[in-house]
Amino acid sequence: MYPIQLKRLPGNEDVPLPRRMSEWAAGFDIHAAVAEPVVLAPGERALIPAGFAMAMPAELEAQIRPRSGLAFKHGITCLNSPGTIDADYRGEVKVLLVNLGQQPFAIERGERIAQMVFQRVPQVTIEETGELPDTVRGAGGFGHTGV
Repeated sequence: MYPIQLKRLPGNEDVPLPRRMSEWAAGFDIHAAVAEPVVLAPGERALIPAGFAMAMPAELEAQIRPRSGLAFKHGITCLNSPGTIDADYRGEVKVLLVNLGQQPFAIERGERIAQMVFQRVPQVTIEETGELPDTVRGAGGFGHTGV
């Protein structure tokens, strides 16, 4: 178990803290802490506050991901997805939403807008080198294996 500390920010006592919506859910749903409804027109994006800050162990990151229901039903998704919250960030968690649908969409206070999934971050070192080991793929990039 990894301890995650959540701090509800002042004025957001009515906004639920992130929580799993089923026993085995990987993600914790995040709720909008907007003061008034935010209407996203088609193609428009907005940074939506979540009303909390957090602290987590250094070996974790929190990934912010879209909610499948909002994406399917309304075309609302997260830009920069998955967004990363680093372990040393202590500011308010915010979610960058975009409306890819065809109708305006209103984001209401307390509405579930995204999900947060915690992942371990491996400790790595970067080493500069003049040569890389060969592989079968080599430098084959986008589309190199077909459609």
